[in-house]
Amino acid sequence: MPEALAGRRALVVGGGSGIGLASARLLAADGAHVTLAGRTLEKLETAAAALAAEGAAVDVVRCDVLDAADVRAAVAAAEGDDGLHIAVTVPGGGPFRPVLGYGDDEFDDAVRANLRPQFLVLKHAGAAMIRAGGGAIVAVSSTVADFPMPFNAGYSVGKAGVDQLVRVAADELGALGVRVNGVRPGLTATDATTRMVDNADLAARFLEQQPIARVGRPDDIAAAIRYLVGPESSWVTGQILTIDGGHTLRRFPDLTDLARGSLGEETFDAVFRGEVPR
Repeated sequence: MPEALAGRRALVVGGGSGIGLASARLLAADGAHVTLAGRTLEKLETAAAALAAEGAAVDVVRCDVLDAADVRAAVAAAEGDDGLHIAVTVPGGGPFRPVLGYGDDEFDDAVRANLRPQFLVLKHAGAAMIRAGGGAIVAVSSTVADFPMPFNAGYSVGKAGVDQLVRVAADELGALGVRVNGVRPGLTATDATTRMVDNADLAARFLEQQPIARVGRPDDIAAAIRYLVGPESSWVTGQILTIDGGHTLRRFPDLTDLARGSLGEETFDAVFRGEVPR
């Protein structure tokens, strides 16, 4: 289906690298006009130059995804005069520590960092798509939304919230022509996971729990995103597609030693004596 996305305008939040950039490349290759959004303008411009060299039509807009005004401005920039038809949102992350080791406000901050960007993009991009007559949104979640990851509760809870947000929004917006879906990547090689992927011992712990024993690539996730925003998936909404080499068929690796090192041995041991931080 050549140029299947011709005439479509797309916003990719977190499009400067990794899964976002790989997704932007596939969307542009199929004819979409792509706007890359993210916090670091230099990174976005470098990514846009690489895509432009491949013949892609690409714009950039700086956007703090936790700031509603920035997200509204990014959606307006991507919308242009032709309307917005596709939105992909990637950002997320969180500290690595035991549940009892979070500060009282730190846990809230971790959940917010993963859920608020997805909500803001969905809200403002969804409204733009209604004005345009329809569209498709894909939120990048994680396998930890459904597959407990010890020592990463804030991230896990935030991503679980993303999945439920996708389902509720899909139910509400389907009759208005807007489809909403999500993807759950497993361990994928991106800038955010470099320390994990480059640690041979840690990577091996993950891979021994995967039937397909390799680390994911951004293109693996981008291909699913491209499907979910394209005409091939016109009867698909409210779904969360797991892309993890089969990891969730088994179990999460034991990372207790890493959590101990991240929090500090003395603090880690204190937490499990019931001495919780404030």
